[in-house]
Amino acid sequence: MKTTLASEQPVSISQTDFDVMLEFSRTVFALKNNSDYLAALFADLPDAAHIANDWPSLLMGFDFHLTPDGPKLIEINNNAGGLYVGEQRWLPQPEKMFSDVLQQRLLAMFAADWRNIAIMDDDVEQQYMYPEMCAYAELLRADGRNVWVCSAHDLQLQADGLYIEGEKIDAIYNRHTDFYLDEGALQHIRSAYQQGQVVLNPHPRSYALIGDKSRMVDWWRDGLLERCVDASLVKKIRAVTPETHQLSEMDMDQAWTERKSWVFKPSARHGGKGVVLGKAMSRKRFATLDVPETIVQQLVPASVVEVEGNAMKLDIRLYMHGEQLIAVAGRVWRGQLTNFREPGSGWVSLTIET
Repeated sequence: MKTTLASEQPVSISQTDFDVMLEFSRTVFALKNNSDYLAALFADLPDAAHIANDWPSLLMGFDFHLTPDGPKLIEINNNAGGLYVGEQRWLPQPEKMFSDVLQQRLLAMFAADWRNIAIMDDDVEQQYMYPEMCAYAELLRADGRNVWVCSAHDLQLQADGLYIEGEKIDAIYNRHTDFYLDEGALQHIRSAYQQGQVVLNPHPRSYALIGDKSRMVDWWRDGLLERCVDASLVKKIRAVTPETHQLSEMDMDQAWTERKSWVFKPSARHGGKGVVLGKAMSRKRFATLDVPETIVQQLVPASVVEVEGNAMKLDIRLYMHGEQLIAVAGRVWRGQLTNFREPGSGWVSLTIET
């Protein structure tokens, strides 16, 4: 894979913004153990998400735009990629922020008893991030693990669990985006997971309680967070989370009239897939929206930085493993939505200015 680094020169962000993002990420993670929060969501959780796990998800990605009013959450990515930038390189991390190297923190996320690990995605060799998955495999193999980078159909279900090439799998590093394991092609994995025969990470419960875009809707529902945490935490969560609603719960005429202030997102997709900026949406496109499956979020323009002499939009990603910060990264791009198609787009390392 050709490197996706946009520049060897880091982009600077403020210590204040970084502290807000990190505190927010830890605050949201803590919700998963809040009994009132769990009770409020219980009826809406799919079956796979009712399986409780002691382990946090690998590399939960919290994506932010930086604004004059502070960082604003754009999305929570349940299996965030981007740390491997090609040519045997991992994204450089801010000096003095960590006492060890990135690869050590990555390895530490994988429990010692996960000896046989499958790194799984849909049609894995065709994925843009396939080289990154191979890089994780090399890292784990160097640590003495047995690792397969595979598609779901490469795993066979037997009476006691999942196998590949005659070896029983202990854990799956799940890069697939069907987090609830609903697709027919994943039913053998769902079965093994529900029977406790394999560790799946990231897992459905993590996505359901934190990563699902519907949670951002819930955080803006009158009274829901107020029943779960004190007023100061409600204020902190909403200060960072842009106002977010279910389109089906809005007045459609008002949503159309105010569309330029909103971003319309499919609730079940990730990244920029299917996202439409209201200011660029025609009446015809508006009429085709899947109303029950569309999230409407306050538009938060990305900040602009200069990279290699070019003005580029910027967002920030914090990679978390529970409350532990694993890495930070910036993404720079041109255009309406985050993508790396335009020349000069890509990942950038960060420096934190005090």
